[in-house]
Amino acid sequence: MNTKNLVALALLVGMGAVLHAVVPGIVFGMKPDMMLTMMFLGIILFPDRKSVLLLALVTGIISGLTTTFPGGLFPNIIDKAVTAFVFFGLYLALNKFRSSIVSVGVLTAVGTLISGVVFLGSAYLIVGLPGPFAALFAGVVLPATLVNTIAMVVLYPIALTIVKRTKLSDQTVNG
Repeated sequence: MNTKNLVALALLVGMGAVLHAVVPGIVFGMKPDMMLTMMFLGIILFPDRKSVLLLALVTGIISGLTTTFPGGLFPNIIDKAVTAFVFFGLYLALNKFRSSIVSVGVLTAVGTLISGVVFLGSAYLIVGLPGPFAALFAGVVLPATLVNTIAMVVLYPIALTIVKRTKLSDQTVNG
């Protein structure tokens, strides 16, 4: 992992942190996690284990520190670690289809659903839930899935163009 990649990942995490901090809690203190979109974009642009681990840890800590969910720090860290590596595995499994906008959108939707289930499950076990699982899932996770997917479909082509024009990534980024 080189300095250029670290700077790009830091910018993605920073943008995600701002989005996560300004989005208000909507249902029982839970809010859509816009940091996921940036984490997924970072994994797609820099698909290596070190980058995924770094993104997972930093994104988990920052989203945990900026959450409005009571006791949400550790569930966020667990959620991002699990979600990042599951997303990474699915991304690698897609092989030649992984750079299509449809694949990226579907992966984002699946990743957001996984994140929501892992977050709610770990929060339930660690601190308890402030409301019914189904209400939190339907009221926050499903809307976040839609928002994150739309955001990724818009951001991915832009980010891909920037990476190609600036030769930011040493990796082969297909588009």
